[in-house]
Amino acid sequence: MRVLDAAPAGSAADRYLRWAGLLIGVVAAQVVGHAVADGEAGILYAIPVFGLCVVAAVLSADALTARPHGPVRTAHLAPRRVRDYVPPRMTVLLIVEAALLAALLVVAGVLASSDEMGRADRSLTVTCSNGSTVSTAPWPGLFYGLPILASLAVSTAVCLWSLTRIARRPGDEATRRNRALAIVAAWGLLVSAPLLGAASTASGALLDIACDGTAARIGNWVLWPTALIALGTVPWCLFTVISPKARGYR
Repeated sequence: MRVLDAAPAGSAADRYLRWAGLLIGVVAAQVVGHAVADGEAGILYAIPVFGLCVVAAVLSADALTARPHGPVRTAHLAPRRVRDYVPPRMTVLLIVEAALLAALLVVAGVLASSDEMGRADRSLTVTCSNGSTVSTAPWPGLFYGLPILASLAVSTAVCLWSLTRIARRPGDEATRRNRALAIVAAWGLLVSAPLLGAASTASGALLDIACDGTAARIGNWVLWPTALIALGTVPWCLFTVISPKARGYR
């Protein structure tokens, strides 16, 4: 059993870069949300832009921090692994959320239809039991889902590479854990925030359908808890990005 006590936060420049990433992300999200999509649906573009800015800031802060010099210690027979430095429970939760996000966007993309202006994958069209057709928008179809999935794929690959680099380079255990925690939290923000936006948007669209059937009710019973879980994860990720501190791994 191995326990790590509280470790000091990173340097001032490290913290400034993370704060800058958050502020730049807010501005970029507003610009992209208004420029790319119309109305309230712009949030589905704004969220991944914000998350990418945060991930880029955290990775930049790690890359620009001076490294300790000297040979890498090899006291143990087994090499250091990424999973030894990430928060185990939160990492599992974020992986589950990422799977839920991917599944939600794929299902929403399959069910999506064109809106009233003929723009593809932006609305949901349902045929009621009486034969009438009801359409509602916005809906997280492929028009919104593909950018989210692309940003998630890119950020996942880059964060895994960075975590591997942190695990193998010289340095003390506390620093490795703190930096790994910051990267996991930044990636988690890019997972949980889009999940919250997509689940909330899909749930709102289902509630907007007048002839709400069994499938829609089941969908809402799945979407509501998903949105609540993501809502609880977002503040943790934000706080951890600002001040990552590994407080005890067992």
